[in-house]
Amino acid sequence: MPAPPGLKRPDLQALPQVRDRMTFLYLEHCTLGRQDGAITVTDERGIIHIPAAAVTVLLLGPGTRVTHRAMELMGDAGVGAVWVGEHGVRYYAHGRPLTARANLLIRQAALVSNVRRRIEVVRRMYGLRFPGEDVSRLTLQQLRGREGARVRQAYRAASRATGVPWAGRDYDPDDFAAGDPVNQALSAGCACLYGLAHAVIVALGCAPGLGFVHAGHARAFVYDIADLYKAETVIPIAFQIAAEEPADLPAETRRRLRDALVRHHILERMVRDIRWLLAPDKPPPDDAEPETLYLWDDTLGAVPNATNYAHTEPPPSSSSS
Repeated sequence: MPAPPGLKRPDLQALPQVRDRMTFLYLEHCTLGRQDGAITVTDERGIIHIPAAAVTVLLLGPGTRVTHRAMELMGDAGVGAVWVGEHGVRYYAHGRPLTARANLLIRQAALVSNVRRRIEVVRRMYGLRFPGEDVSRLTLQQLRGREGARVRQAYRAASRATGVPWAGRDYDPDDFAAGDPVNQALSAGCACLYGLAHAVIVALGCAPGLGFVHAGHARAFVYDIADLYKAETVIPIAFQIAAEEPADLPAETRRRLRDALVRHHILERMVRDIRWLLAPDKPPPDDAEPETLYLWDDTLGAVPNATNYAHTEPPPSSSSS
């Protein structure tokens, strides 16, 4: 039987690292297919080819159809797929990209389950927001207060710089058009930032729902990570877009934010920051190493997988009647 057409499934070490890829692409009213190692995007204007190994996440909006062959390629290449609502402002579901190791996931679960160690991670997160300051002695209440003041200052500074009035964050998740222009731009920008953070988190093998600052939501860790970069990217861009009043505000916001994420190296920083937050004392893994799979043991910690242990322990003695 002849081999199916297309590319051979790549080895993990042959895939570009997530930090080396583009950020995200938003697509709507089109059909995704596959031609060799490229994702094809077809609409009434024609067809374009997207190198699968060069993109991190595709935001799939209304009217998007995806073929099985396209999803097969995206899974092999580790491309994140996030299904979103119109304008990219609603999250519905995501497809899991290729993940090789559970090291960070195990570390994340251990940290979030221990109160003292969880607080240490939270302080590291807030430390990224206040570089050069020692926040190790602040309580969580004090940290939240400092963060609230920082975000309010970011909104006020952007309002003064652009002349756009600011009356607070006010939006309806079910009615995008109900918000004023700056709130619409903030919603569109946040959706893109959340999509990128979600894709990076699952690409590194972490759990989106195991948050440290946020809790109780399936994307709690996504909000934790996105909040590290929102003030320097989404907020100023949203006010700039609102001041310019473009004909297609959501699309212009996505394009402007995409360029800012590249300019500020946000994707690379997300990879570095997540690893540092969860494992500050451990170097990044060697991606040429083979995948690790073992059996858990309550005494030894781990024992080799794919080994028959039938004769390693004497059979239990049966009592004679």
